[in-house]
Amino acid sequence: MADALRERFGISHSLEEESMEAKARWFRSLSPEERMAMLAEWTELVLENNPGLIGVKDAVAVEGRVRVLERPPS
Repeated sequence: MADALRERFGISHSLEEESMEAKARWFRSLSPEERMAMLAEWTELVLENNPGLIGVKDAVAVEGRVRVLERPPS
């Protein structure tokens, strides 16, 4: 799946494509099936690197670590 996405969108080294807006545009361009596949891959990556997250209950938010994005006025 990752190879297909790489072929479809190519590889760029432009800093402009690293903005949150560019990433959001890219994610919105995916089909629902591709979005779910990406989310599954990201979940697997996170759990491979931190298997202790499985079964954690009652998580507590850490203040100051949330980035709030706002839609620009239309």
